[in-house]
Amino acid sequence: MSRVPPLLPSMCRSRLSALAVGALMLVSALPLAAQDVDPFTRLDQNSRFAIDLMLDSARVAGLPTAPLISRALEGIARKVDGRKIVEGVRKQLGYLRVARSVLGGVGEEELVAAAAVVEAGAKPGQLAAFRTRQKGRSDVQAFVYWADLITKGVPSEDASSAIGKLWQDGADDATFYSLWKSVSSDILQGLNPGAALQNRIRESPGRAPPGKPAPPESD
Repeated sequence: MSRVPPLLPSMCRSRLSALAVGALMLVSALPLAAQDVDPFTRLDQNSRFAIDLMLDSARVAGLPTAPLISRALEGIARKVDGRKIVEGVRKQLGYLRVARSVLGGVGEEELVAAAAVVEAGAKPGQLAAFRTRQKGRSDVQAFVYWADLITKGVPSEDASSAIGKLWQDGADDATFYSLWKSVSSDILQGLNPGAALQNRIRESPGRAPPGKPAPPESD
């Protein structure tokens, strides 16, 4: 079986994908907050109060707070204006709410990854194909590759159709990775992102054949 490489290296090449990975790594955000009694000390009082309210709102709604903390800490580290940090956290909370409204009570990783897809520009309704839970399958990788394809310029409708169809056909993580890697390579070679996806999706089977190697890395 093809080995799917770790999520982190492939997703650190764009701002959106880096944020998605940071949010997905829930275990990283929580210890960071725990090490600092008050991780928001560098925020002005109004911004800090606004973020605290959003964290409370997320807890009441049963939404994960780690992605919100991660978004705020990133802004603080970059010395972004407090008002912009608050706006970024507010948007992240909105994406989580949208994802939950479509997918229902899914796990935190799935919810955060789905929120990243919406943030990338997908329509909320395009997540509906993943609403039905499939035992033994995780849609996290599909969501992350989907979001990254959109950030690379693939039209949202095309990316949604391709990823949704593969998912419904039973594609595994190796198949999603293979598609993403091939399309990314074609885009780097100068091919139109939409055309690159259409060309590769014709070659992609619903399920990855056993032993099929992943495409080579492209610098």
